[in-house]
Amino acid sequence: MSDTSSATPTPDGLASLERYVAGMARKRLVAGVLFRDREGRVLLVEPSYKPNWEIPGGAVEADESPWAGARRELAEELGWRRPLGRLLVVDHIPAQEPLPEGVVFVFDGGVLDERDVAEMVFVDGEILSASFHTMAEVRTKVKPVLADRLDAATHAVRHGETVLCEQGKRVG
Repeated sequence: MSDTSSATPTPDGLASLERYVAGMARKRLVAGVLFRDREGRVLLVEPSYKPNWEIPGGAVEADESPWAGARRELAEELGWRRPLGRLLVVDHIPAQEPLPEGVVFVFDGGVLDERDVAEMVFVDGEILSASFHTMAEVRTKVKPVLADRLDAATHAVRHGETVLCEQGKRVG
């Protein structure tokens, strides 16, 4: 059910589709990929443009699906063309100035080894390095919300499920 009370009614009592669409909420979308090694450590990448480490991924572009965005980011950041595994996490992030609210998708990238990391090509200069980290190390390198999201993602991998989160905390 939609709320059209703020739109000007047309003569037949229905809101104009254009005004209705113009008033719809806009959300940013982000897609990342969880890679891990056989010991269960998480792959983090070191960005060139900020102090906190991340998982591979980034903003989804206009008219791009989250899974296509994740694949594009892997190609741009690591020089990889790899299929994605299943969806592990959907995380709602409230608006935080200057960013609007968002939805983050984390996909399973599977298990890698040190050889895979050594073969990475940091194509666009956005990434300086990549390495595996324990969850204790992850908490010292990433923002708390990402650390919580990665806890949820590793849980999802172990239990074969998709986890819903709000600001990194599991809700379902």
